[in-house]
Amino acid sequence: MENIKLRHAKIMDLPFIVEIYNSTIPSRMVTADTEPVSINKRLAWFHEHSHDRRPLWIVEYSGMACGWVSLQSFYGRPAFDAAAEISIYLHKNYRGKGLGKKIICMVIDECPKLGIETLLAFIFAHNGPSIKLVESCGFEKWGHLPQVAVLDEARRDLLIYGRKI
Repeated sequence: MENIKLRHAKIMDLPFIVEIYNSTIPSRMVTADTEPVSINKRLAWFHEHSHDRRPLWIVEYSGMACGWVSLQSFYGRPAFDAAAEISIYLHKNYRGKGLGKKIICMVIDECPKLGIETLLAFIFAHNGPSIKLVESCGFEKWGHLPQVAVLDEARRDLLIYGRKI
């Protein structure tokens, strides 16, 4: 797709991944982490991703790394092996430019090769841009968990979006 490429993340990409992730924490819209995470704290998470089942990709746009996208197992039980959670994080300079939709479409195209039949996205209800993004990619709202998170003393709802591949 255009100048967008997904490549498997390498351990040397972990500082870049953590930097982008940490840049989203202050907004209180994207992640339930409330303090920056360290590279060491993300090592186990990094190693949980495998190329053949649950990849972690670096997103390159015109040859420059601009973000990352991952697929994570859902619920950790064998009966859910065909379901995965998608996470996408872009550097602030690349947000709002339509790249997210193209990236998600690329991931959807990879899902059959990975044995994934269902993609899930967990999104705070106050995160309008992410809701708009997944809906534009054919995801539907499948669940609503009211006030399950507390961010800066504000109770927040979590929405579950899903899409059959």
